[in-house]
Amino acid sequence: MPVERRCLLSGDDLYVADVHCEDPPHGWTELRPAPVFGLVMVRRGLVRGRADGVEQVLDPASVYVERPGCEQQFAHPCGGDAYTEIVLSEPQLATLLGGDPVVPQGLVFTTPRLALEQRLLTARARGQADAFELAERTLALVGRVLAGLAPERAASGLPVRTAARRRLVDGARAALATEPGLGLAELGRAVGCSPHHLSRIFRATTGEGLARYRNRLRVTRVLERLTEGEAELGLLAHEMGFADQAHMTHVVRRAAGLPPGRLRALLGPH
Repeated sequence: MPVERRCLLSGDDLYVADVHCEDPPHGWTELRPAPVFGLVMVRRGLVRGRADGVEQVLDPASVYVERPGCEQQFAHPCGGDAYTEIVLSEPQLATLLGGDPVVPQGLVFTTPRLALEQRLLTARARGQADAFELAERTLALVGRVLAGLAPERAASGLPVRTAARRRLVDGARAALATEPGLGLAELGRAVGCSPHHLSRIFRATTGEGLARYRNRLRVTRVLERLTEGEAELGLLAHEMGFADQAHMTHVVRRAAGLPPGRLRALLGPH
């Protein structure tokens, strides 16, 4: 079965892939237990699934939830299909479900907003998005799916009081100002909050996502370093947590209108 699997994000707690299955075999696949928690979000085509003997239709308007240990198999009655695959570690999953990684049974139906977020995730991964942004987008997507299965558990852990939310936001801003290269999971640990909840609180409080705020902060720090005469752009990109110098150049040009080299000539000591 020719399967093209393009990894979009890979880490200890989070894995995302864009999968194209163009010539699937006829009939059902071998019955196997699901080894991990995962979401299968069909983008094109139709898949039939059996989970512990219960048959389900998986189409682009639904999300199949893989539960660890569940006996499952699949069939592709209409030929080729394409889907987004998301896998979370048990600790990461627990942070999204109130501390308990056990996933309720059920099929989640998508909304236009959920379908758009799924496609924006893959589109940003093909572009210049870094791991921080992709993780934030993925956790937001998974959080909305899980809210359809267990709304009370998915909402647990969110601070209720405005003052508590503000303290978390200020703590995240302070951590990023000190270490702009922090990853999303590291940032969550630094302020004592799950990355998903922190992202939700940050957006609700500031009006923008963590990834965008982090990029804005990093660009201002790059501008200051260039003003001071920083010559090693590769080293600067590493210190600011960019994937590489090309990634820094893309982000800075998009935000400031000019690449770092040109900005250094304009801003640096004369």
